Amino acid sequence: MAESEENLDGLELSKEWQEAADSRAALLSYLKEQVPQIFCLKDSSPQEEEELMQSRLLHPLECFLFGEDPQEGLEKLKEGSTSSHLCGRVFKEGETVYSCRDCAIDPTCVLCMDCFQDSVHKSHRYKMHASSGGGFCDCGDVEAWKIGPYCSKHDPGAANAMVTDDCVLDLELYGRAEKLFRILLHYVTDFLVWEENFELPAELQPRIKDNTYYCVLYNDEHHSYDHVIYTLQRSVNCDLAEAQTHTTLIDKEGRRAVKRGSLTSCQQAQERIRANSVQISQQPLRVEILHSVVMAHQTFALHLGSWLQKIISYSVGFRQAFCQVALQPDVDRDRPCLISRLMLHDARMFKGARKIVHELIFCSMLMDTECKRLFAIEFTKHYKQLQKDFINDDHERNISITALSVQIFTVPTLARQLIEECNVIKVIVDTVMELLREHLDDNNRFVFLGYNSDKFSRIQVIFHDLRYILISKPSIWTEELRGQFLKGFRVFLGLLKCMQGMEEVKRQLGQHIAVEPEWEAGFTLQIQLRHILAMFQDWCSSDDEILLLAFKECHTVLKQCNNQPFHRDATDYYMCKHILHARPYKVSREPVSIHLPISRLLAGLYVLLCGTGAIERLENPATYDFTELAEHPLRCFVLAAQVSAEMWRRNGLSLVSQVYYYQDVKCRDEMYDKDIVMLQIAASKMDPNHFLILVLLRFELFDYFNRSCSSKDQDELTQWNRLTEEMLYLLIAIIGERYVPGISQLTKEDVTMREVIHLLCIEPMAHSSLVKALPENESHETGLETVITKVATFKKPGVSGHGLYEVKKEHLVEFNPFFYHYSRSQHSKAEESQKKRRAQEGNDKALRPPVPPAFCSDFSYIVQLLCCDIMVHILRNVLQRAAEDRPTHWTEAMIQRALHLIGQALLEEKSQLEDVTAEEVTFDFSLKARLMGAEHGKSVFLLLSKIKTLPSLEAQKDMIKWVLQMFEVVKCLRENSSPTVSMSMETAKPEESAQDKEKAERKRKAEAAKLHRQKIMAQMSAMQKNFIESNKMLYDNMPESGTQGETVASTGDCATEQRELCVAVGPHRGSTPADREVLTCILCQEEQEVMAQAPAMGLAACVQRSTVLTQCRGKIPSSRADGPGTSYPLFMSPDLAVGTHTGSCGHVMHATCWQKYYEAVQNTTRNRLHAELIIDLENGEYLCPLCKSLCNTVVPLIPLEPLTFDYENAAIIGEHLTLPRWIQILSARIKGLQSIAQDNDRNTEGSSSNNGSTGLCGEGQPDFRSILSYGVQESRKFSDSITEMLVVCATTVHRVGLKTAPNELCPRVSIMAWNTCAFTIQAIENILEQEGKPLFGSLQNRQLAGMKAIVQFSATQGLKSSQAVIQRHFTDMLGVLLPVMSRKNTPSLLEVDLFHLLVGLVLSIPSLYQEETVDLQPSAVSAAYNHLHILHLVTMAHVLQILLSSADVPAAGDGQETKEERAAAELYSAVSQHTGRLLPDVSGSSLVERVKTGIAPFLRCAALFFNCLTGVPPPEELFSISVDSQEQMEALCSYLALPSNVFQLFHDHRETVSPLLQRWCGSPVVTKALKGKIQTVRYPRKRNRLIELPEDYSTLLNQASYFKCPKSTDDERKHPTLCLFCGAMLCSQSSCCLSQLEGEDVGACTAHAATCGAGVGMFLRIRECEIVLMASRTRGSTYPAPYLDDYGETDPHLGRGNPLHLCPERYRKLNQLWQQHCILEEIARSLEVVNVMFAFEWQML
Repeated sequence: MAESEENLDGLELSKEWQEAADSRAALLSYLKEQVPQIFCLKDSSPQEEEELMQSRLLHPLECFLFGEDPQEGLEKLKEGSTSSHLCGRVFKEGETVYSCRDCAIDPTCVLCMDCFQDSVHKSHRYKMHASSGGGFCDCGDVEAWKIGPYCSKHDPGAANAMVTDDCVLDLELYGRAEKLFRILLHYVTDFLVWEENFELPAELQPRIKDNTYYCVLYNDEHHSYDHVIYTLQRSVNCDLAEAQTHTTLIDKEGRRAVKRGSLTSCQQAQERIRANSVQISQQPLRVEILHSVVMAHQTFALHLGSWLQKIISYSVGFRQAFCQVALQPDVDRDRPCLISRLMLHDARMFKGARKIVHELIFCSMLMDTECKRLFAIEFTKHYKQLQKDFINDDHERNISITALSVQIFTVPTLARQLIEECNVIKVIVDTVMELLREHLDDNNRFVFLGYNSDKFSRIQVIFHDLRYILISKPSIWTEELRGQFLKGFRVFLGLLKCMQGMEEVKRQLGQHIAVEPEWEAGFTLQIQLRHILAMFQDWCSSDDEILLLAFKECHTVLKQCNNQPFHRDATDYYMCKHILHARPYKVSREPVSIHLPISRLLAGLYVLLCGTGAIERLENPATYDFTELAEHPLRCFVLAAQVSAEMWRRNGLSLVSQVYYYQDVKCRDEMYDKDIVMLQIAASKMDPNHFLILVLLRFELFDYFNRSCSSKDQDELTQWNRLTEEMLYLLIAIIGERYVPGISQLTKEDVTMREVIHLLCIEPMAHSSLVKALPENESHETGLETVITKVATFKKPGVSGHGLYEVKKEHLVEFNPFFYHYSRSQHSKAEESQKKRRAQEGNDKALRPPVPPAFCSDFSYIVQLLCCDIMVHILRNVLQRAAEDRPTHWTEAMIQRALHLIGQALLEEKSQLEDVTAEEVTFDFSLKARLMGAEHGKSVFLLLSKIKTLPSLEAQKDMIKWVLQMFEVVKCLRENSSPTVSMSMETAKPEESAQDKEKAERKRKAEAAKLHRQKIMAQMSAMQKNFIESNKMLYDNMPESGTQGETVASTGDCATEQRELCVAVGPHRGSTPADREVLTCILCQEEQEVMAQAPAMGLAACVQRSTVLTQCRGKIPSSRADGPGTSYPLFMSPDLAVGTHTGSCGHVMHATCWQKYYEAVQNTTRNRLHAELIIDLENGEYLCPLCKSLCNTVVPLIPLEPLTFDYENAAIIGEHLTLPRWIQILSARIKGLQSIAQDNDRNTEGSSSNNGSTGLCGEGQPDFRSILSYGVQESRKFSDSITEMLVVCATTVHRVGLKTAPNELCPRVSIMAWNTCAFTIQAIENILEQEGKPLFGSLQNRQLAGMKAIVQFSATQGLKSSQAVIQRHFTDMLGVLLPVMSRKNTPSLLEVDLFHLLVGLVLSIPSLYQEETVDLQPSAVSAAYNHLHILHLVTMAHVLQILLSSADVPAAGDGQETKEERAAAELYSAVSQHTGRLLPDVSGSSLVERVKTGIAPFLRCAALFFNCLTGVPPPEELFSISVDSQEQMEALCSYLALPSNVFQLFHDHRETVSPLLQRWCGSPVVTKALKGKIQTVRYPRKRNRLIELPEDYSTLLNQASYFKCPKSTDDERKHPTLCLFCGAMLCSQSSCCLSQLEGEDVGACTAHAATCGAGVGMFLRIRECEIVLMASRTRGSTYPAPYLDDYGETDPHLGRGNPLHLCPERYRKLNQLWQQHCILEEIARSLEVVNVMFAFEWQML
């Protein structure tokens, strides 16, 4: 009824507005009245505001829009409209987006998760990364993709593919929409740009203005969260929680009302906030006072923005109506359109308002091609102002309107239209110039001294826009486009002109520079321009006319540059009869700049002219002075050389850094490489002798090589040597570096191949390392994938590390030791690596220069450098210095470079001679090298022969030899016209014979070395055998040796006897061998035998709570034993919810040594920064001194007592001590002990034990002391230190296991010792089973040693505690098996883990033998029978447990039954009878199978336990996994003295067991379980593993994208985190999911780990793609995720974004880490390695 009234009111109102003469005035009048009544009232809640707004405001507006009931109108609209083929999903910050590397037009084209999953790109080479927020999905945009623009959801299909988004609304509806949108958008715009805090527009001014104001605090980026919280607490009297809420919302929405009241009270609050915030930060917080009505209208304006988005999404027609209104020019021509008003006011709006405006633009103008174009023109028109506002704004770019540039400038057609219509290139560059104008000096060059880094980083962002505009070059040039592009290019040259020669440096002489000059800004600018320069060149190359005009423009601007001019007139320089007329300039004396963008751009354009052939159309080529063009680039090389020669060391590190970046991969494309190209251009046009004289002059080596200067100053000589090396290196590069398309006939792919080959010649590298070392293009692509398979082979990674690429052998011939992109360290590494490789292959160590590709015709003249007179003179000079052997005048590196140049020259001559006849070849290097200086014996050839014998050049001997052979090859080619092949064969003969000799010599040496090695190995082997013999004890535990399986029987004993000895329980148990165990303390290195009376030795160990075996993940029982209904720790629940595991690293220490070490650790660690993150001193933790494993106790080593078993005595006793008799004797003993305890309590004087026993036992009953008559012996005695260590260890187990305060007198100490023993064995059995390893012989030494120590420690623990307490525990435990002894709270059979019970009973039964006056323990025979009867009873109980919990056994079947099956069926029927026929009918065979599989883990654990307890070796079958399960079962039963048919036990002990069965089955718990009222554990228990993970990581990301935090309503970015134990998805690192744990705030992961893993956790942070290991609230560490890309590498934080796939081996390793309880150890190790400077708050995860 209410709803229909609401509809009626809305329709009536809308009719009134429609019929009104001025609809706008009528509507605004209604808003004036209603808005203040709905928003910003004192007691209204957001929900109430929402409901009132919907009913009173939005509903009438919708009625007005549709002209009828909105629901009906919407239905009609849906019928007639089609869905948009554009996705347009706006990305939130942190959302995963995908880009296709094969199909995207540029890297900014991205898909949302849903569209990507349904697109063709899923099978392509894609990249994934986290969005910074603000972008939108490009699915459906045909201009964004080469193929597959649509996903299956947005594909319009063939039928309506051509249907355009025409307006489908009827005219009346369209008219109403336009009218309403105009009124509302004006209203929204007015209020979002409204700056009057107290007043409203005239038409909205209320009649009565009340005195209600708001004090509103605005967001800024200067103040931290804590600053704002502190200020609010001090200023507006709010508590911490309220202040935190305010601050969170201010950060999220951009503003928040922090006080409501009168104007005066708000002004006081404003003053207090400003005053308090200034105390903390230099700037006060922005706080304003708004009238409540203004606030109400602004709030509604925001809601209207969201509502408009919703309405626009209904129909294309609505969208077009909205865009028309938003973009319509204002009636007042001076005022911009509505959308421009909003854009221009963007920087002054608060965050929430900005988001609304941006989303409105996204869902309207950017979803329509024509509207997008009109919006782009508006955006470009106001571009400069918008960028200026952004520079002065302090908010991030992702919430600035300027971020929308990526949506419009990257659209190719739009970009071209904007160039033609608005000359957007000029607009962008002008904006940059205007913003950087303040940094220009008098010479119109940039100087960035004292620049504002924040402002500068914002200016850099503008360059992204220029890159977007140039991202796809045009295929067709129009005259308009040409003209506008060239205008833009000229303006861009103006920017480069201000950079040409900026930040010049002058060599500091005398004293060191006082202040390091600013250099980062210049290089940052260069890095930003790197791709833009390449793109401009790319655009120019697509049109010859543009290219020529651009080259001329560039040359003209370069000539106008006046940077670092000459100050002296030209003079003549003479060398080898050649004269160069040049102007002097010394880099070491005069200013020089490393920034030459125009020179480098000119070089790039020149190469493009040569490549396209347009160079021939260049007018007046003679007017270009190439000496002048080469001048500045050459100075750069000289500067780098002089810095390398340490001539500029007084100029500080800033210059070293500049030179580093000049050659670094980030900058070299448009700096170093282009300078080489410019010198190559000059070398191709100048006389080679003149060019080399110029090079010598600029390197300041002219006089040195003219022999007109000398020096005895060691520093100066070193500098000359270094400069000579660098100059020769430059000449090698100019002549040999031809891998530039245009300089030689090569493709970009060839260039990348060569780069990759040279990188892999240093060392095998990972894919990511290769990508980092290669230059990226504007699309962030390196071209690596297309070439890598051609040049390298991939080696897959193991369980750790990453995959590596190794260069293929056939490509090693391309290796150039002087590759121009090598740094000095890379050069030496590569040289060493290749020499080593050649030596291994048996080749010489000569690293020959590779045969380079031929120069293009325009550059072919460069090779003349190699054979000109000056070059020969330089080479002679260098070699002569070496021949004179004056060490200070030459270096090996210099000779190496000279030899390389000679090799280059000879290879060039050889290739020319092979192509044409000798007469036609003008290249005559070999002739000049033989003749020039020959008269004095100083020709190059003769000098080479001379230096060949120098001992100091031993390393270059092979290279010299090769060069001399090349001389012979060239000589033969010149002299002889016979085929070159035979010549080369002939000339190779002396080389071959020399090589043969060398090979023979090497072979002889190798043989000698091999014999020597064999001799040493034989000696070592003998010593090893001797050592093993003399230290046999140490090797008994080695799993490889197999000694565990050997029995003590002599070799003469027969197999049956041997088999009989392999029994650990009962009268036929084997003997315990008398093994001496001598161990070395890792601290003092002293050896000691492990003995009961000797000083204690212990194993470093770690006790921890564990849920590895739990059957009820997430439920951790209370550890309070006195709590109601809990029986832990005495009885372990069968679901093993939480156990106590003790693991050891296997390292042994003396107790005294450990005590000293532990105290030292305590003292030193307290002073260490963040030590609590690694070890918890309060809980007794320390790191093992040897392996750095985390430990918190020491388990004392207790030797096994050697034992020879008395079989005769055992047989006699066995006749009397049957199971029923044993039970009677035990009962009598227990009752007697209880009686004594009661008497002692009643009467301190006591009473005789006889009276007590006769009073209790009737005639014929066993006597109280009967138990002692079956054999007793004196208790073992231990040294004081062992006793002390037993207490230390037991206390730790008790404290950790029960999370309680240490208390060695607590009655539960001994129980926890038995529990940890049982749980540790169960955990080890679980590992062995899961890894498919045999039960014995396959454990690591540390696990085996730890397990033995724990068992012996637990066994001894019972002797050292209060015997009365142990006796009580034994009685309580026995009560589970013998209901006669049970008490009120004794649990049922189904509520107890029987292996824990077995361990507890076996280890506590000796306490029954204690007498008041003497310490006794059962004899070996007594103990054997005790063990046998306990094991039999527990096994039978366990069989019953399995039968009662197996509900899904298949029904009875026909067929012949075996004896075992009959016994099983008989037992089952008895059980069924006792349980009231609640069990289903089943066959004997299925019962047998069920029981065998169910009981196997129990028997395996029992075998491990008795093996460690008695030391009796197990049978051979248990050392192998090849034996079938039946044989294994038989071997287990045989070892444990059980019949292989376990049902036989029930038959053998029928009289005893029948009443027990009845009592066991009669428990109410059993009845409830069978009726399904309570859950029971199934046997065998489920083996826990880490959860299944999807193979493809994008599936996980997809799951994470749908994750909604259960406690949060907003859509802000979350950190979905997956628990790998149970699969729960959590919201980590978020304030919404904080919870209290033990009174402290913790994050979702920490809280979850407390219940799921008993404090230990393993989480996968999905968006970060990394594992987090947690050990407690303060400790955790990250670990690589088990997902690898195709190159065998992990990708933390999705930095590279390659597709990732699950690596099963790594996930298995993680599973082992968990199963083996090594998570704590891993965390401690990783934190120990990393020096923690800032503590991470792991508890907040």
